[in-house]
Amino acid sequence: MAIQKINIDDFILLHSYLLVDVRSPGEYEHAHIPGAHPLPLFNNEERALVGTTYKQQSREAAIKIGLPFFGNKMLALVETVQQYIKEQKNETDISSPTIVVHCWRGGMRSAAVAWLLDLYGYRVLQLTGGYKSYRNWVQQQFLIPYSIKVVGGYTGSGKTETLLELKKKNNAIIDLEGLAKHKGSAFGAIGQPAQPSQEMFENLLAQELLKEASLEKTLWVEDESQRIGTVMVPPTFFKQMRNSVCYFLTIPFEDRLNFILSGYGGFNKQDLLDATLRIQKRLGGLETKNAVQFLIEDNRRAAFAILLAYYDKWYVKNSSPSTPPKFSIVPVVSATVDPTVNSKLLEEL
Repeated sequence: MAIQKINIDDFILLHSYLLVDVRSPGEYEHAHIPGAHPLPLFNNEERALVGTTYKQQSREAAIKIGLPFFGNKMLALVETVQQYIKEQKNETDISSPTIVVHCWRGGMRSAAVAWLLDLYGYRVLQLTGGYKSYRNWVQQQFLIPYSIKVVGGYTGSGKTETLLELKKKNNAIIDLEGLAKHKGSAFGAIGQPAQPSQEMFENLLAQELLKEASLEKTLWVEDESQRIGTVMVPPTFFKQMRNSVCYFLTIPFEDRLNFILSGYGGFNKQDLLDATLRIQKRLGGLETKNAVQFLIEDNRRAAFAILLAYYDKWYVKNSSPSTPPKFSIVPVVSATVDPTVNSKLLEEL
């Protein structure tokens, strides 16, 4: 079988394939194409040595350095792919998928592994331009004009839960906090796994936009700051969010406080204290002291009441007439945080 090339546009439309990323472990861990399986041709140190030799000496010298590394790994590479195929067969019942191979630029690393897998008898496609071409595609996704509606509301309004309820009702959504692995406030990292790198966050967001926008429906997103923890919503997409209509859930303070207590009340006390101290400049000395004391005494309701009032004031301040308008806002009055009720209210609008 001959190894075929596939460009990024055709790859994006491809179905039923096994994608293997032959870059080094460090490159893969930093960011990769969602769904790609790691199949490193070189480890981090070997990659650095081969790359340095290529730059300082020649392509031929780099190949000579790399060949022994490749030769020693041929069997392991084939067996790893066999395991990936076995796992994918259990999930999709596809016995022999097309294998797409890529490296950084679609050069020697992916060509070498593609040759090996082709020799073994697999149908192999090599991604033209490699991961670099995929990153160019990712950036283009944020320039596409989308029809967006924003779910807004004060802290504790259950915006994320309402968004997920909209998805259950077959609406198209983008869960930015879910992709970022962060709830978007000083307390947003508590109970969450490690955040992805900025590059990986963008890759995940681009894939979600591709999937959800293909439904040809309006995208629902949650009102977010541009920064979500350590990652940033891409400026071009964030601007589209800000130019959209925001449906602002207006829910009584006590209902929101109960919701916050149910979500954050069980978290580690020290994590809550650390998060409170991170906002002490804006919260103010007295309020910080009171909130901390309440947390120490395990009076979490009283502590969260102080913090919730602070976040309400902060939102109003950032939405004042002296600041650029955030959205065109449509108030949505609700008596409850119940996402089933609130998703229905949003759909009716």
